[in-house]
Amino acid sequence: MVNQELLDILRCPACVREKDGLLEYYKESWLICQDCGRKYPVRDDIPVMLIDEGDKWANTAKDALPVPPPAN
Repeated sequence: MVNQELLDILRCPACVREKDGLLEYYKESWLICQDCGRKYPVRDDIPVMLIDEGDKWANTAKDALPVPPPAN
């Protein structure tokens, strides 16, 4: 599980300069940007906050996200 203090400060790296980039913690496996819809996997309790990684899952429906996220 990701520490709540970390969740409070994390923002979408693609949106944070122009928007809030607020993230929803989903099923303890994903961080979903409320502005752009990018989805960042959480692997071994570590959020993978790379824009390229978020892009891979941007068009995947929230309820179709694999839990746990795949290794790569």
